[in-house]
This record gives sequence, structure tokens and C-alpha cells, in this order.
Amino acid sequence: MVSWMISRAVVLVFGMLYPAYYSYKAVKTKNVKEYVRWMMYWIVFALYTVIETVTDQTVAWFPLYYELKIAFVVWLLSPYTKGASLIYRKFLHPLLSSKEREIDDYIVQAKERGYETVVSFGRQGLAFAATAAVTAAVKSQGAITERLRSFSMHDLTAIQGDEPVGQRPFQPLQETKKKSKSVSGESAGVLICLIYFSFTIGILSPGGY
Repeated sequence: MVSWMISRAVVLVFGMLYPAYYSYKAVKTKNVKEYVRWMMYWIVFALYTVIETVTDQTVAWFPLYYELKIAFVVWLLSPYTKGASLIYRKFLHPLLSSKEREIDDYIVQAKERGYETVVSFGRQGLAFAATAAVTAAVKSQGAITERLRSFSMHDLTAIQGDEPVGQRPFQPLQETKKKSKSVSGESAGVLICLIYFSFTIGILSPGGY
């Protein structure tokens, strides 16, 4: 565990941060020689990262595995050994040059297939969303219909004040007359009170009767 932590720290600091800073310096100063050197390093380091991902899962049990990783990163980075430049010039550049056309064709095909895959998934997603929306709408309509059907005529007539005029309960003529008489009596009483009140005010006011 300790060896793994030390190797990760060395790779992060010396294998990534240090080259990244000097790559920035090369771009800033526009030093072509340094720029080419660090570009070769990053190409080799990318290949190293891919291989490291596989070896960490397969041969990490090998004695001194993490120590060898640290030594290899230092060898790649050192300006004395120039390991990255050596690997690139001797192996990677000839290999990439011979396979460049095939790699480019494969990348183009991958882009086209990726675009077609995205479009296909988009269409499937839209179709699924439309189907789900229609299904939800149909279910909601069915639920509302069943709810309305569940009301009985007694439930509908129990709602006060909502009946049409022609369907309101019939009131007998005698009850109607009683209500009219009561309303007339109340109106007459109010009128008498008003007359009496006016008469009283006229007597009490100065210059009254």
C-alpha cells in the first residue's frame, strides 16, 4: 500500500505537473525545440497511462512493480536519458506513420457511427416520451370518466343552488302565498316605524308641531 501511494505521488508530481509547467513555458516562449520535446513526452506518457491501467490490474503483484514504475517515469522525464524522445523516435513515430491512414479512417467511421447512434437514441427517446404522454392522458381521461359515472342522481341533486330553474323542487301555491304575506307584513311594519320616527323628530325639533 505504501509503495502504491509513493508511486502515485511521483507520477502525479514528476510525470504530470512538472512536464505540464515546462510545456507551458515552451508555449509561452515559443521555443520550437522545447515544444517538440514536450509534445513527444506527452505522446509517450499517454501510451504509458494506457499500459499502466492494464498492468495495475494484472501484474501489480510482481516484486518491485511500483518501484519500477517510478524509475521508468524518471527515465522518461530526465534530460540526460531523454527516454521519451528515444521511445518516440525509435518506436512510436514509425508505427504511427505506417498506420496513420488506417487510424484516420477508423476515427472518421467512429464519428459517423457515433452521430448515427446519437440520432437513433434521440428518436427512440422522443418516441418513448410521446407514447408515455399519450398513455398518461388516456389513463387520466378514463379516471375522470369513472369518477363522473360514480356520482348517483341523489348526489347531484343534493348540491344546493345548482339546479336549473325548470328542475327545482315544486313549491305549493299556499306556501308561496304565506311567504308573500310574511314579506308584505314585514314591509308594512317597517313603513309604520319610519312614519312614527319622522313624527317624533318633528315634535322634538325646534319649531315643531
